[in-house]
Amino acid sequence: MPADLSGKRIIVTGAATGIGRSTTLRVSASGAKVAAFDVNDADGAATISDANEAGGNARYWHVDVRDETAVAGAVATAETWLGGIDVLIHVAGVLQGAAVELDEFPAEIWDTVLDINLRGSFTISKYVTGIMKKQRSGVIILTASGAGVHGGSSSLAYGSSKGGVHGLALVMESHLEKYGIRVNDVLPGAVDTLLKVTNVVDMHEAGGRKGNLKEKIGALVSPDEISKVYAFLASDDARMVRGSVRTR
Repeated sequence: MPADLSGKRIIVTGAATGIGRSTTLRVSASGAKVAAFDVNDADGAATISDANEAGGNARYWHVDVRDETAVAGAVATAETWLGGIDVLIHVAGVLQGAAVELDEFPAEIWDTVLDINLRGSFTISKYVTGIMKKQRSGVIILTASGAGVHGGSSSLAYGSSKGGVHGLALVMESHLEKYGIRVNDVLPGAVDTLLKVTNVVDMHEAGGRKGNLKEKIGALVSPDEISKVYAFLASDDARMVRGSVRTR
């Protein structure tokens, strides 16, 4: 049974492509009013067009989650448009530096990945939390990964950043529960997104092209399936769920 999100006011980051796009379309179709954040304006516009053509109510903001001023401004204007914020679904992230050894790992890649994945999670949560505290209610869903949480990663920076996001979610949960704010993090597995497909290709090349590349890509899970998890967590039916949720 699809999640009922009628009347929910939701921000989705990373909404232009992949899991973020699928989640935006799903929560919109489930009755939510959606503010979609991304830096990919062309695909972001396509996501909004598809959501609204299907009968939804969604609007796009260009937001780089590394830019605190931009995040603060976008959250404030989104709150006004939405009429409040019930749910943050934070999906925006990058994976760079696959198969690069530690002693050769570029500091600039490390900084970029940590800034987007970990600092971005902190920054968007910071400004959404201020609104939810006034409301005395809300749901914040961050996106971690199995990488850096219960296993390794092809990228030192990615695994470290996602381990940090997982830790941030755990700490936020204990800090925000008293304000009626529920915090969860989702640990998606191998999902058919541009980010993951690029990673699979990079690792295939780094591994000497062993195995069948098409089969490796074909084994990835559809982001539409993962979006069901986010939609459920955004709903009132998930009010008893605590902590992390792993997916394939």
